[in-house]
Amino acid sequence: MKLSDFEHPMVQARAKELTQSGANTEEKLKSIFHYLRDEIKFGFPSRWDSVKASETIEYGIGYCNTKATLFHALCKAVNIPSRIHTGLIDLNIMRGIFPSYAFPVMPASGGHSWTEVEVDGEWRQIDSYINDLQLYEAALKLLSSGGRNTGYSVSLAKGPSSCEFNFGEKGFVHMGAVVEDHGIWDDFADYMASDRYLALTGLKLKVFLSFTRAGNRKIERIRSLHHKG
Repeated sequence: MKLSDFEHPMVQARAKELTQSGANTEEKLKSIFHYLRDEIKFGFPSRWDSVKASETIEYGIGYCNTKATLFHALCKAVNIPSRIHTGLIDLNIMRGIFPSYAFPVMPASGGHSWTEVEVDGEWRQIDSYINDLQLYEAALKLLSSGGRNTGYSVSLAKGPSSCEFNFGEKGFVHMGAVVEDHGIWDDFADYMASDRYLALTGLKLKVFLSFTRAGNRKIERIRSLHHKG
């Protein structure tokens, strides 16, 4: 089963809608980027990683792995070369989102992914679509006020962060917390089937999903800080 189901009618229609006015690859990518960042809000679906691109469109929420799956599918639907890059991320990046009692029972790191796209013959990394703008800006304020460089789904541990469309020259959102590289894949399902993927099953999955449900509620409260200025 492929998660980036780019042939699905919903993915095809959305990709064409987003790119119909784009004159070149970068303009098309910018349109896809803004859709992924702001119309697919940051949040955790109930089925964790096993979410198809078409389902993320329906849900209207996603996080690193499911957003990368959708970004990849939208690119494939309009013949923009893309791929998914995976690794492990320091889960301290979820401090302030997951409840504090979750961290002693969670692993130190968890599965993560971002998107690579080919522009003018060069593969470029992009992850600044992961957090929607409201969450990102509120998170920066919270990090600054707390004197921290990682948390609230943002990391500045290895350099500047950015929520703008860019290929790292202005900064990433999550890259500062990446601790291990697991390589490049054509579909996130291929990564999930590999021995590198940290699978959660049974009771561990149920407990983790309870943390994500609490996290979704906290994300909404964080976004409210943005509205309050």
